[in-house]
Amino acid sequence: MRAAVAALRQMRPARIVVAVPIAAPSTCEEFHDEVDEVVCARTPEPFHAVGLWYEDFSQTSDEEVRDLLARAASERSAARHGPGPGGAAAGRGRRGR
Repeated sequence: MRAAVAALRQMRPARIVVAVPIAAPSTCEEFHDEVDEVVCARTPEPFHAVGLWYEDFSQTSDEEVRDLLARAASERSAARHGPGPGGAAAGRGRRGR
């Protein structure tokens, strides 16, 4: 989370808000000094691990992370440059209609 905040800070946003569904109370307190707003939906005491609060907290593989990052970069690029020749429907054929 701190790495994400540092990366965002370099982009000079108007505000940085950190929001998480669950965290240790001490972690939420630490972020108050680093960002503009902190939203921690639940801060149980004692806090042992995030995964204890989820029914499914399975790990994400490195390959899945790389694929998701590549897809996000591609979508971001397409959004910046608009649809290609033929408009948004180009290349869809009959199935896409």
